Amino acid sequence: MLNKIQLQHILFLDIETVPECQDFEALSKIRQDLWEQKSKYKRAYESKQGEEVSAADYYNKAGIWAEFGKIICISVGYFNIDKNSVEFRVKSFFGDNEKQLLTEFSHLLQNSFEKKEHLLCGHNIKEFDVPYIARRLLINALPLPKSLNLMGKKPWDVPHLDTLELWKFGDYKHFTSLKLLTEILGIPSPKDDIDGSQVRDVYYDKGDLNRIKTYCEKDVVAVAQVVLRLMNKPLLSSHQIISVE
Repeated sequence: MLNKIQLQHILFLDIETVPECQDFEALSKIRQDLWEQKSKYKRAYESKQGEEVSAADYYNKAGIWAEFGKIICISVGYFNIDKNSVEFRVKSFFGDNEKQLLTEFSHLLQNSFEKKEHLLCGHNIKEFDVPYIARRLLINALPLPKSLNLMGKKPWDVPHLDTLELWKFGDYKHFTSLKLLTEILGIPSPKDDIDGSQVRDVYYDKGDLNRIKTYCEKDVVAVAQVVLRLMNKPLLSSHQIISVE
């Protein structure tokens, strides 16, 4: 199947998310109660592994839920191929204003990646990135682009490429992180500075959005490299990767 897909028709993407507020105490009372209910089972599981975890202590992980988190960066990448060269262009939408970055990302989709043959691609994109973006668009009262409007669709009707799913080869019990996949496929690791568990601290405690943007873009490049390896094509060299403002 992969060999029938043209690389120019794929938009690679990755997102970085954080809790909507810096700490639990900044939430309204009703949201504190709702968070306590939402995180109950996760906290109970972790408490079995050690000391009991309170809702306030667990709030630093709220970024993984679209109802309690927000997107601070969406990075995308796409191939530009002609007879003489292959380029991979990377662009990021990032900042404190989630509604603005979601609007800009939606415009990109609607203007350049909404044709039938176009595909979105990421690692665990079907379980995390796409549903998260769709939910945050609706929370921000923004319309869903066609490629993200998946309500009622069967899994096989979803036009996205997921490198986690591709690597499973039908083994639905199997999970492989992007870090492990790049290591075993001989691809430079995107986790050479920070990883997802550190994004919240880098954003709220250090205020370093550019560092998060760089990390997100490395994930996008890594996913593109994985797809090239799965297609048995040469990996991108550093001079082929172009940053677009």
